[in-house]
Amino acid sequence: MTDEEHRLSDLERELTLLSRHFVASKGPRIGQTLDRSAYVLLTRLEAGDPLTLKELAHTFQVAVSTINRQVSAMLKSGLVERIPDPAGGLARRFRPTPLGLDRLAADRPISLAGTTRLIKATGWPPEKTEQFLTLLIEFNQSIEQLEGLAWERGGATGETTGEH
Repeated sequence: MTDEEHRLSDLERELTLLSRHFVASKGPRIGQTLDRSAYVLLTRLEAGDPLTLKELAHTFQVAVSTINRQVSAMLKSGLVERIPDPAGGLARRFRPTPLGLDRLAADRPISLAGTTRLIKATGWPPEKTEQFLTLLIEFNQSIEQLEGLAWERGGATGETTGEH
């Protein structure tokens, strides 16, 4: 195996391990009221214009039926609402309701506390955390560009745009 192959193999393993801390959590997280899929979907919907089921499925690279089940549950819970396409198209679009945004805002500090706990566990100085953030943003934006799946970053919570 070449050095490059070893590096990529190590990276694949580490990304898998990292994802288990965030993606693999099931059900409500301690103190949070939203399940993981609702939290992620609301975060995306909060960041930009209302989206169709097809657009959401493309964004998350899952089947429309999967997104449909998740959004249907969120509709029943009053977290999102269905609206007509402002451009006059036939597809309905979905946007967060005030309740959905309130629940997201209530859960976000708990999620942030978990992220903070993980970063503090590294013992990294602020400069190293900033470097990690910069690299992670660049990595995610490169994947988004490759896949055509841009994720808006200038939302209501003031997320970073990746420009430092």
